Amino acid sequence: MQDNNNNTDNKNPSRHRSFLARGCCHIPNLFDKKQDIYRHGCSKLDSFNWLEDIVLPDKNEVFDCIEVRFKNSRKDFFRFLPDMNLNVGDIVAVEASPGHDIGIVSLMGEAVRLQMRKKGENPASEEIKKIYRKARLTDIEKWISAVEKEDNTMIKARKIAAELDLQMKINDVEYQGDNTKAIFYYTAEDRVDFRQLIKILAEKFKVRIEMRQIGVRQEAGRLGGIGSCGRELCCATWITDFHSVTTNAARTQQLTLNPQKLAGQCGKLKCCLNYEYPVYADMLKEFPNSETKLQTKKGNAVYQKADVIKKMMWYSYDHDESNLMAIEIDKVRNIMKMNKNGKKPDSLEEFAFIREKKNDFINVVGQDDLNRFDK
Repeated sequence: MQDNNNNTDNKNPSRHRSFLARGCCHIPNLFDKKQDIYRHGCSKLDSFNWLEDIVLPDKNEVFDCIEVRFKNSRKDFFRFLPDMNLNVGDIVAVEASPGHDIGIVSLMGEAVRLQMRKKGENPASEEIKKIYRKARLTDIEKWISAVEKEDNTMIKARKIAAELDLQMKINDVEYQGDNTKAIFYYTAEDRVDFRQLIKILAEKFKVRIEMRQIGVRQEAGRLGGIGSCGRELCCATWITDFHSVTTNAARTQQLTLNPQKLAGQCGKLKCCLNYEYPVYADMLKEFPNSETKLQTKKGNAVYQKADVIKKMMWYSYDHDESNLMAIEIDKVRNIMKMNKNGKKPDSLEEFAFIREKKNDFINVVGQDDLNRFDK
């Protein structure tokens, strides 16, 4: 029966993607209650329980809240009763508004307490929703039928929004597990009046409609893809907190301000520009002032660029900017100190670690030859 399920997944990849977004390696099999459909390797934005092997003292009770994952990045915390005997990977029916939802247990134990603290959730709050039960056969059957509607619903909703001339993009749909509610995720540059759209969608799909606006970074995370680095997008695999990325991060790392190279699939600056920014910002504190000219008997030299990791600064003479010389920052400080004392070295060449000549730009548009790869 397992093989039949996999064959069905291959024939209908969109159906498989909808369950993969929920952490399922394959579509749940209604005839196998002991199946292992949830694996950490199949989950986007997975949570790793690094406290799993730590045994609690005898007096400590097991933490009574667990993390349940739904579609893509949507997760929530729920309270459960000790006699439920839940494990990571179990399909559970949880409290929703209205009705109930179906999700998969993704994290248990003391790690959940830390996750709740990180997200500002109070474990003692009475507002924390409850887990009703492990999902029954009828619950899973209804859940599967609801999930299978999502792609078709999204396509129809996009057509309706286009007919109403709404300046918005519906990029994902998530049905509630009991098939009574659907969340429509959309992006829009300006405020959108979608009251008429909600009426039409409710009449057409016979469910409660919730519109939820997300940013373009969250959109890229939900849709997924491969980045220019060759790896899956960070926003689709592990990033949950999106911080602003500015061009200052690129300037600090001495990157060329080329929008085509610095922009990600979302059209915004790549999140990875922030990864090494603190290292570069810290290392640049050791560099001398780049606006100070170096005075030599051969002529004054101006700053051109820097290699932050190698701790080198590139200079060229005022009268010959095509010839660049890389000088270690300690030697640059020595030259500045000599200039401050009224002394000038003979030339920069005696301090240069590397010498380089600028190449003039040549426009070869229309002159390129594909046979160059054969040489």
